Amino acid sequence: MPLTILILAAGQGKRMQSDLPKVLQPLAGRPLLKHVIDTSRALAPAAIHVVYGHGGERVRDTLAGEHVDWVLQAEQLGTGHAVMQAMPRIADDQLVLVLYGDVPLVQTGTLEALVERAGPQTLSLLTVMLEDPSGYGRIVRDTQGRVRAIVEHKDAGPTDLAIREGNTGIMAVPAGLLRRWLARLGKDNAQGEYYLTDIVAMAVEEQVEVVPLVAALATEVLGVNDKLQLAEVEAAYRLRRARELMLAGVTVCDPARLDVRGELSVGRDVFLDVNVVLEGHVVLGDRVRIGSGCVVRNTRIEADAELHPYCVIERAEIGPNCVVGPYARLRPGAKLARDVHVGNFVEVKKSELGEGSKANHLSYLGDAVIGQGVNVGAGTITCNYDGANKWQTTIGDGAFIGSGTMLVAPVRIGAGATIGAGSTIAKDAPDGQLTLERSKQLTVASWKRPTKNPKR
Repeated sequence: MPLTILILAAGQGKRMQSDLPKVLQPLAGRPLLKHVIDTSRALAPAAIHVVYGHGGERVRDTLAGEHVDWVLQAEQLGTGHAVMQAMPRIADDQLVLVLYGDVPLVQTGTLEALVERAGPQTLSLLTVMLEDPSGYGRIVRDTQGRVRAIVEHKDAGPTDLAIREGNTGIMAVPAGLLRRWLARLGKDNAQGEYYLTDIVAMAVEEQVEVVPLVAALATEVLGVNDKLQLAEVEAAYRLRRARELMLAGVTVCDPARLDVRGELSVGRDVFLDVNVVLEGHVVLGDRVRIGSGCVVRNTRIEADAELHPYCVIERAEIGPNCVVGPYARLRPGAKLARDVHVGNFVEVKKSELGEGSKANHLSYLGDAVIGQGVNVGAGTITCNYDGANKWQTTIGDGAFIGSGTMLVAPVRIGAGATIGAGSTIAKDAPDGQLTLERSKQLTVASWKRPTKNPKR
């Protein structure tokens, strides 16, 4: 049967105590709903429908780039009512997989197994075994272990409340049967809503097979209703990503203190120290080492490069055998060739550093093209901004820039040139020569240091 995915994402999320709609709350830097859409797309469905409601336009605007069919639920009257809104767009020959925009950790493999269990006369249901199932609907089985019904927590009696098997709400249902059952739903229950779960009892009544699948991990089906649950899901996500990396051969010092917030490609023998954050699309070559507290966004780091602790790297390219930090910042457009050293409290922005060049201390290099084997002394600044426009500094191969130098762009420093410490260079410096600019040093013999007035 062709697969259609229906994501219910209309809830208001009052317990979040936030102006941001619940499904836009961030998990690993992306909205909860974005995680569910990405997982859905991995199943290659014929269509993905998203039922939205509270904060609707904001949800749609935030995820405008997603190729999904948006379905408005103007009035929130329960999960069954939400599904009803989308059914006019779904043909009877489809298999409908129902997911939730606030259940972001369910994995593709689990959903594939669930879909495989469903068919034209079979409903499949994802359940979970819980030590404390409070708040979950209970899966009621007969003496042969067959599913007979789902009882919502607020409608459950003492016998039902003793059941540890909870309903996740995730199910795969033939669309033709689903349409018929939805038409029979009522809202005579504790919440006065149309429960989608009531269709399970209807299936049993019609002798349609209900096939349960118990989730392997409870964390996979955690829902998010408040900031505490959001933090729990975030922690589970961190551990999952760390586990994947360790199984791929990465050394992770503490899985609980690694944040992977995007796509990560790793080589062999990569080392990640504690409190590392990797965001966006990050590529780490063989034997890359990243020290504690580093933040790396949308960056490629080649083999044998090392980031010392507390560096911030964004949209940069770091070549083989480079050493960066500690406390360095590489901003967008920073490109380091092989064997480049960028040291403590050095900031590089939209600049290229050639092979073997070094800027080891307290410098700002912006809008610069720096050749091979250049030494940039401590306290050097490329003065690239005149208040209106940015200008480029060019430094030739083998140049030596003395400490405390101001390079006022646009300016060119020739190959093999030496710039004397403390200079302000506003004109091009020739190849192979010493250029310096200093005011005359004076000692004023008669000067005395001011003293404090005792009456003040």
